[in-house]
Amino acid sequence: MLVLETDEAHPDDHNEQGSFGQVLDKLFKTAGDNHDPPLGVETTMRFVVEDKEHREGSVPMLEELEGVHAVLITGSMYDAHGDEGWILKLLELLRGVLRRAYAAMLTSHFSLINDVEIWTKRPDIKLSGVCFGHQLICRMLGSTVESTPGSRWELAHTTMKLSRTGRALFPSQAEKGTLDLHQMHSDHVVNAPTAETSKGLLKADQKVHVWASTETTDVQGIYIRERAFTTQGHLGFDEDMVKRQIEMRQESGAIEDKEVARQGKEKAAEEHDGEIVAGAILRFFHGEDCDIN
Repeated sequence: MLVLETDEAHPDDHNEQGSFGQVLDKLFKTAGDNHDPPLGVETTMRFVVEDKEHREGSVPMLEELEGVHAVLITGSMYDAHGDEGWILKLLELLRGVLRRAYAAMLTSHFSLINDVEIWTKRPDIKLSGVCFGHQLICRMLGSTVESTPGSRWELAHTTMKLSRTGRALFPSQAEKGTLDLHQMHSDHVVNAPTAETSKGLLKADQKVHVWASTETTDVQGIYIRERAFTTQGHLGFDEDMVKRQIEMRQESGAIEDKEVARQGKEKAAEEHDGEIVAGAILRFFHGEDCDIN
């Protein structure tokens, strides 16, 4: 699994637990060890935000993904509907749809851009995304990503209602019909991708399943058989990480309502199902759930 890191953890979180990729690596290995039978996962990481003012990363080329069977895109404080150069480049890596204006901008540096698409040239690579990553994959497949109505935040521990597909993907939660994850977003995927929105990337018979929803966010995650499994909620956040992420967004001015922030921090200690979701994504990576209807 190649984890594409699209942001840096809070300095205190990084000192205590490592980067977002390292946090996910530990979580997936725990979920794999606890699976019956155990499922192995070997994780590599790549920071992809190309920002010289901070830590400078780079979006990989397709030839650098030899030996990679799965790609997971992390959460980020950047907007998945934004047009920063590295975000557009990451979209091109995922889908390979060459836009004329973007090509002109990058011609001198990326002469091999036509060869970087994962979706069309590496169908063996399965895609997953968390929060920003979920939104970016849906955007790649033609979904609209924008602010929630009223720019309403979903913060910290949140209960999601599972769809029929969700209950199949998470059998331990099937009877209960719900699943809990920490949330950290005010953007959402408005509409699930379809063959029409994807402009040829999805075939007419490829079904896109929404596996959970909330009152604020209808598309909490998508499942496409043998291709993609995404989640709006965060898998690896704990109480300290949630509180620090909220504080960072308050300091940046993204969260202006102090009461909303206070309520989010109050819920930060509640138990969530991150390991259950990691286990389901790991089964997807290993091909165990390819027959889910």
